[in-house]
This record gives sequence, structure tokens and C-alpha cells, in this order.
Amino acid sequence: MAQLQDVISALKAEGDAVDRLVAGLAEADWDRPTPAPGWTIAHQIAHLTATFRMAAAAAAEPALFTRMTSTVQGDFDAAVDSALAPFLALPRPELLASWREQRTAAEDALAAVPPDQTVPWLVNPLPPAVLASAGMMELFGHGQDIADTLGIRREHTDRIRPLVVFGARTRDFGYLARGLQPPSEEFRFELTAPSGERWSLGDAAASQQVSGPAVDFCLLVTRRRHRDDLALVAQGDEARRWLDIAQAYRGPAGAGRVPGQFAAMPR
Repeated sequence: MAQLQDVISALKAEGDAVDRLVAGLAEADWDRPTPAPGWTIAHQIAHLTATFRMAAAAAAEPALFTRMTSTVQGDFDAAVDSALAPFLALPRPELLASWREQRTAAEDALAAVPPDQTVPWLVNPLPPAVLASAGMMELFGHGQDIADTLGIRREHTDRIRPLVVFGARTRDFGYLARGLQPPSEEFRFELTAPSGERWSLGDAAASQQVSGPAVDFCLLVTRRRHRDDLALVAQGDEARRWLDIAQAYRGPAGAGRVPGQFAAMPR
């Protein structure tokens, strides 16, 4: 994992990119449906606001975080809806202001945690760099939904590296979400950064390998594109299977996306 301050810098930059997508939205645009079934752009920002509020509490006020999450059990979707509901109910200018406030609070709180310590989270305590990387995953995925809704093609930089590392680190989540036993064999990931740099993760001798563009890998593990629409290549039966179930988040996989769904998007 990269140094904490590097991940925080990437988190801030990714948050700024999402902010630019919504900063000038007309009132009616906040209610436009996104590719996530049942979610508007307002839902996407309300969810990010709730998530960053929890991250800020986890890093700065662990007792508050414990109280906030004490009822998060059982019905995962109901818990998500409950967390975002107060923010979704806000007038849209107030929602935007709350999103910015909670983002800044989470960034500052995570940056203040010593890198070798952990903060509480929903399943296990996490180092601040890992939790910040999870925040990158949230921003990338929900930002992509917003961009797709608005017909905007996003330009990515090498700041996505913490998300790439996080996606490899959470390889087993797709199996666990479906009640499957993750394989014991390590995977090798050979990915090309937006700059053209090569990023290699995992055992070089592994027979199960995934290669291709790093941006496509991020789209895969956030389930914002179907594997058929990505230039990722899997070597080995288990790696090929994994491309169908990959996800870098816990909980239900969701509907995902269908092949060719975004063929009309600008390139």
C-alpha cells in the first residue's frame, strides 16, 4: 500500500473530480436516473455523503462510529437506504454542501491517524490508507454512474493506483458475496496505468493471471462495466471465472451492467 499522504492526495483529487460533475447541476438534473437501478444522481451523492461521514467518525470519533453502525446488520440494502435518507431529503444545494463538508472531514480525519494504527470499520479495523483506498473505490464507482448519466467521458490519471491495489487486495469479496469459497491460489495482476507505466501485483509465478488497462480493472471491480466491454485478459480457469464475479466492496453484488450498455458513450 502507498504512503498514507499519497493515498489521501489521491482521495482528494478523486473527490474533486466527482464534485466537478455535480457542482453546476440544474435542480432537475439531480433527479435524473443513473445506471444504478432506483438511484438518481442525488442518491449517488447522498450515499457518498453518508459513507464519508462514517469514515470521518471512524477516524476521529470511534465511539460515535460505533453508535452510528450499531444497527447495521441483517438487511444490507435497508441499512444503506437508512444511512443516505437524511441527506437525500435535503434541498439539493444543502446536499452539495453536506457532501463537501463530510468529504473534507473524512480526508482530514484519516490524514491525522498514524499510518501504523487502525480505525474501526464495518467488518474489521483498517489502517487509514486502506480505508482511504476504499473511499477511492466509492468515489470511482459512484462518480462513474454520475458521468454515465450526464454523458461525460472521464479522464483518469495514475492516482487510481490505490484503487487498483485495493481491488487486488479484495479479490475474495466477489466469492464471499455469493457464498463461494475463495481459491487458495494467489492471483497475479499485470495492469497498464493511464500513463503507460506497468503495475504488477501478486506472485509472478501464479498460474492465474489478469492483465489489461488499470482503468478497465477499476471499472470491473466497481462493477460499472461488464467484463465483455473491457480489455482485460484472464489466464487460468479461476481467473476467467473471477472476471464474472469481481467486486471490491462487501455486501450484495447488485445487478451490475450488461454487455454493450454504454456503447453510445463518447470516446
